[in-house]
Amino acid sequence: MSIKKVLSVIAVILLVVALLYFFRYFKGKGAKNVGFEKIEPENIPTQINEVLPNYRMKEKALVCRINDEIFVVVTRGEKNSAGFDVNIKKLTLNNVDGENVLTVLAEYTDPKPGDVTAQILTYPFVVVKTDMTELPQKVILEKEYSH
Repeated sequence: MSIKKVLSVIAVILLVVALLYFFRYFKGKGAKNVGFEKIEPENIPTQINEVLPNYRMKEKALVCRINDEIFVVVTRGEKNSAGFDVNIKKLTLNNVDGENVLTVLAEYTDPKPGDVTAQILTYPFVVVKTDMTELPQKVILEKEYSH
């Protein structure tokens, strides 16, 4: 292979990488951070506790309005042992094609390899109260994993 061809291939690869970073950087532009506060299990509204069993087997983000307050719930699904957790790191609201889109960045914590954990079924979830005044039309769940 000639040096010209190698340089051409490298240039194309660099261009693709640069475009990916460019679009990823500008994807978040215009997004508004949403304030929130974690709700402890004993303070979760009754309406959420009533519907939570319907969603605890799934991995998803839900948004609901109770009275004039907007809550976000993130569920991780069924886990075969203790040591799994979920927290919300960030909420952002963005207008995409005329729709308000809420992006939920959740941090999933898993037990460290080799950790001894109780072998019981768990259903990790988190509930937060937001400072939003209107329900979004769409919710996107993004995940980060940690130990």
